Amino acid sequence: MISKKKKMILAAMLAGVMSLGVVGGNVSYAATPAKALAAYSQMKQSSISELDNDTRVFKIDPSIEAKNVRFTNRFGFEVAGHLYLPKNFDASKQYKAVVVTGPFGAVKEQSSGLYAQELAKNGFVAMAFDPSMTGESSGSRRNMGSPEIFTEDYHAAVDFVSNLKFVNPNQVGAMGICGLSGMAITAAGSDSRIKAVATSAMYDMSESISDHYNGAYYTPEQRELVKKHIAEKRDEEAKTGKSIRGAHELGVDAKGNVETFDTMFPDNLPADANPVIKDFFGYYVGRAFHPRAINSNKSAWDAATPYGFFDFQLMSNIEELGNTPVLLITGDKAHSKYFSDNVYAKIKGPKEEIVVPGATHVDLYDQMDKIPFAKLAAFFNKNLQ
Repeated sequence: MISKKKKMILAAMLAGVMSLGVVGGNVSYAATPAKALAAYSQMKQSSISELDNDTRVFKIDPSIEAKNVRFTNRFGFEVAGHLYLPKNFDASKQYKAVVVTGPFGAVKEQSSGLYAQELAKNGFVAMAFDPSMTGESSGSRRNMGSPEIFTEDYHAAVDFVSNLKFVNPNQVGAMGICGLSGMAITAAGSDSRIKAVATSAMYDMSESISDHYNGAYYTPEQRELVKKHIAEKRDEEAKTGKSIRGAHELGVDAKGNVETFDTMFPDNLPADANPVIKDFFGYYVGRAFHPRAINSNKSAWDAATPYGFFDFQLMSNIEELGNTPVLLITGDKAHSKYFSDNVYAKIKGPKEEIVVPGATHVDLYDQMDKIPFAKLAAFFNKNLQ
């Protein structure tokens, strides 16, 4: 517990730094010291520090403060995040909070950070984080995808924000973008602290990895070829002690050869590249390049990543959502739209699906004129009561 004297000192510190200032010609509020914020955290295995080395790749709003945070999940991984504070932040108040991550292979400096910043502009305390083994989060094994561990990261993120004294622990929501949407929904099904969950550009990575893509699902024979391939890669990793890069979603050609790669994208795409691939390339290699993002940095996932998604099916416990409200955002031109449609049909509790006219899958990563931020904020405001 913080003593009365210490509370008075902290209040004075906060009051002293919340004076109006000007940054880059825009009116903004001076930063709240990270040390002052840390004193309001009740989670032992966590920290809050200044965001000194800012490598975010979206347009920064200087009126929204962002801090570095670290917290430990139940597997012992240290999860790295950015904590976004609302305008005119007052630590003596209690705010609604939302935790967000994704897309699959992205980092908090990309799309999830943009969403968190926009939620903070709408009055929420918001946190974007890197899933374990990716970005700045810990893990000696790098770029390994895991449906269980990534779902646990959501639970740990809720541990962190709900133990900030300036957050109302009964008003916490979760959001997943693209391939982290399934983990957000799965976490919400078992975690009664998550009062509402939203997704944008949803992908169910268990289905996508273990059965390929809608309209190109594996035949039984292809499925066995894929399982044989990942077993061979896992055996090679065991023998060499080295991580082997490979595709997390494996194709099978007409001759029965498993199609893989060790970099997500080439330096340049051919002129006749698939429009969906062009969309991804334009984001990760172009306007939102970040060296720590798996999808940007001439890398790929660990070749053993498919194991977890063959072993554990996200959405299998969707009935556990009960009466937890769910919002699904997709685009009418998104190749992934069927994921949102299918999940919407399965949910029995409160639900809403927003189909954005003219929006592709990747448009929902960062296109401000396409992402329905006002509706997203209204959803969380309504349901985090």
